[in-house]
Amino acid sequence: MRTPHHRGLNGSMTESAGPAAPARDFAAWKAHLEQAWLRPAAERPASSGQGVHHLALICRDVEATIAFYQDMLGFPLVEVMENRDYVGSTHFFLDIGNGNLLAFFDFPGLASDPRSKRTQRAARRHLGVAGLARCGPRAARRAGIATSDPTAA
Repeated sequence: MRTPHHRGLNGSMTESAGPAAPARDFAAWKAHLEQAWLRPAAERPASSGQGVHHLALICRDVEATIAFYQDMLGFPLVEVMENRDYVGSTHFFLDIGNGNLLAFFDFPGLASDPRSKRTQRAARRHLGVAGLARCGPRAARRAGIATSDPTAA
């Protein structure tokens, strides 16, 4: 199995941690997607979306995350609360503009590896409380968290 690489911020090649995607002719795949789905700009309808209330991500260090997004990127912190699904967990929101928020939460006391069994159990509990069913490909269920999606197999 080949090891995937990507360019780091300084332009040097770094090794990725994880399995490589199956080999495919990307140029042919891109051409297929563009031909099947990409409309010329003048023919594209306006988006029916009005934004996303928030996208929630997990962070390891709340203060470092706030400092980066607020001080470096200019996304102000607008709300902080305790995660209702995990006592002691911080749930906070940053304004990314146009009525959209970027949210983060931490899992203090759990292993910092998002693939750990304890972290996965807490995330599954969070999804269950939110009323989201866990489904999807078996590999996704084994590797982490999968939830309802129209393309889930």
